[in-house]
Amino acid sequence: MSGHSKWSTIKRKKGANDAKRGQIFSKLAREIMVAARSGGEVIENNNRLAMVVQRARAVNMPNANIERAIARGAGGGDAANMEEITYAGYASGGIALLIDVITDNRNRSVAQIRNTLEGAGGRMADTASVAWLFENQGQILVEAAGRDFDDVFEAAVEAGADDVEAADGQISILTGPSDLDSVRRSLVAGGLEVKQSELIRVATNPVAASDRDSTALLKLIDALEELDDVRQVESNLELSDELVADFAAG
Repeated sequence: MSGHSKWSTIKRKKGANDAKRGQIFSKLAREIMVAARSGGEVIENNNRLAMVVQRARAVNMPNANIERAIARGAGGGDAANMEEITYAGYASGGIALLIDVITDNRNRSVAQIRNTLEGAGGRMADTASVAWLFENQGQILVEAAGRDFDDVFEAAVEAGADDVEAADGQISILTGPSDLDSVRRSLVAGGLEVKQSELIRVATNPVAASDRDSTALLKLIDALEELDDVRQVESNLELSDELVADFAAG
């Protein structure tokens, strides 16, 4: 399972905690607003909006919240002040981080990120100097239960997917960034129920670290993603299955 998929597993399990749902819904609402602002409020005509709404429904975000966020994004207002920014940093041990933000106050966002990084022994970095360590990919998640992996693999490859892997009760299908929507549509047309589809970053050369340093990094990523303005954090840390299970259960 890729590093991104492993971190997604942790977030999904922690997100099952009701105490985090409010924050998750708030962050998804920001994403929906930005997607609706940039591509329009008609979900069928806005691939980005469709992907975010699908993720929102997967975590049981109420339809009323989704519809309200779409309306706010399409109608301008406070959504017009939202910016998408990617910051970069290094954790202790030299692990690279890309930090995606949606914010209406970039000064607040960068100050909070810097304080969180430095408090954990890390530092901010130039985004371009870190971004080259990752490649952009599309990821589609399909429920593994009741599905034959070979059948899904064959359907995904025929649809144009680059890779398919199974782990943690789901099948992850990787595509080129520009192929994501066409592969998703092909799989749905073939009868597969897609749980989630999104653009992700995958480390080109994952870095191994000790369990102690890996746990410290996971705690740092957790702290960064607790910040209201932070949408997601990607790292080039190579995670073990055992560490993922332990941290997700903690």
